[in-house]
Formats: sequence, C-alpha cells, structure tokens
Amino acid sequence: MSAAFTYILGSIRGADRRTYVGWCVDLDQRLNAHNAGRGARSTRGRAWVLLYAERFATRNEAMSREVHLKRDRKFRSALAALLDANAFKEAA
Repeated sequence: MSAAFTYILGSIRGADRRTYVGWCVDLDQRLNAHNAGRGARSTRGRAWVLLYAERFATRNEAMSREVHLKRDRKFRSALAALLDANAFKEAA
C-alpha cells in the first residue's frame, strides 16, 4: 500500500478566509488540481495554498483523520488566521 495524506488548504479573497480539508495520495498533484478548477466544487475559482498536511500509512487512516479535522473548527480557524495575502500572489 502507498502512503496517503490528509491536508488543509487555505484561500483568501479580500476579507474572506477559507479552509478546505481533504485527503489524497499525491499532495502536489491534488493542490494543482484544486487550483486548476478540477478539485472539489467548493474549491473552484479560488487560489489555494497548502497550510497543513499529515502522512499516513493507509488511505483509511487518512480518511479517518480528514473527518476529525473537518470537525476541528478551532484548529482550522487558527490556520486561516495565519493566511497572508502575499502568499497568494506567488501561488497565482
């Protein structure tokens, strides 16, 4: 089995800061898909940067952690507060 990742992406548009939680087997490919509009519907039309990632031995572990991170709004809010508008100029 190959490794899997759980990740949190961040996006900022004006005063609107958002996070997105997902899982994948290739972080770079997944981030590129989100930024190209081929990711989840809720991520389309925004520039995203990787804020946080964890590596797991199995896909099931990554999917389980994804559920926990989606429920952890405090942690996601703390990450969103760290978003810097300059990071998106480089990503776009």
